[in-house]
Amino acid sequence: MNTLYKDSLNLLQQLIATESYSGQEGGTALHLKNWCKEHQIDFQDIGHTVWATNLNFDPNKPTLLLNSHHDTVTPNKAYTRDPFSPKIEDGKLYGLGSNDAGGALVSLLAAFTHFYAAKNLSHNLLYVASVEEETAGPKSLRGILDQLPPIDLALVGEPTQMQMAIAEKGLLVFDGLIEGTPSHAAHPNSDNPIMKLPSVLEWFANYQFDRASAVLGPVKMTVTQVSAGSQHNVVPAQVKLVVDVRVNDQYSNVELAALLQKEAPCTLTPRSLHLTSSSISATHPLVQAGIQLGRSTYGSPTLSDQAALQCPSLKMGPGDSTRSHSADEFIFTHEIEEAISLYIALLNQYLIS
Repeated sequence: MNTLYKDSLNLLQQLIATESYSGQEGGTALHLKNWCKEHQIDFQDIGHTVWATNLNFDPNKPTLLLNSHHDTVTPNKAYTRDPFSPKIEDGKLYGLGSNDAGGALVSLLAAFTHFYAAKNLSHNLLYVASVEEETAGPKSLRGILDQLPPIDLALVGEPTQMQMAIAEKGLLVFDGLIEGTPSHAAHPNSDNPIMKLPSVLEWFANYQFDRASAVLGPVKMTVTQVSAGSQHNVVPAQVKLVVDVRVNDQYSNVELAALLQKEAPCTLTPRSLHLTSSSISATHPLVQAGIQLGRSTYGSPTLSDQAALQCPSLKMGPGDSTRSHSADEFIFTHEIEEAISLYIALLNQYLIS
């Protein structure tokens, strides 16, 4: 266990030191492949996604996916440290992607390595280090599922403080349009779209959705962008909005899109409908195994590659979601050590007991 932890920490430092923005993950893929070679794991790749199945894979058994991602966002401008310098200070490993989701990525890989050659497991294991998670790009997990073995159950590694997110909100992003009449600013115009904006924003702020979820709470809708106009002396023809909607498990994305398009005081066009909410029953044996290990359950407001999956999925990993995409991102080294131990204990209980 100690060797796995030290090797995982070293791998995470290599990953941090290697730029891996979404769509540019070739360097980190090489580090993951090197781990597999060093630990005699037969791996495959799809672009920069690296994946492997356990040595004794049996197509007659159900398959448990262990997934996290090795792409990152770009570092925000408030960084005071080099985002690619994986220094450890006061028990904290700093660097871009350390918390989201490098800690989970290497900890799940360590657990997969631990069980790689095990015999008589109840499930196959499929480890997938995916890409383009941060941008939900075409090469993300959703885009490669048809090239992977069928998946019956998933454990997705994201920063949850090693508690169990048994449900995750989906996402709808709308492009909104408030239309009016363009004109010269010097002339009267009772149809200025900018003047309609306050009432439209008030509608979004006050709108109440009927159905709340016991685990995920209510749907959350937020206007995140507004743009209009190009010159001081021209009334524009339209005001553009972007609306972010976090969908609970009481609505389908299609249903919610239709509802908002009917009721909103402006035109709304969804960018996509596929980022749906996901969940696993609190009574599922995998969740119950986690509860026996002292883990708690909750509903997550943030999106992950769970949205790509149609099977029951559990989100659980080291780190804290509030550190994700923050300046001077870090993860505690003890969080990685704890995660490896807990992942192995969880899988040992679920796959063997």
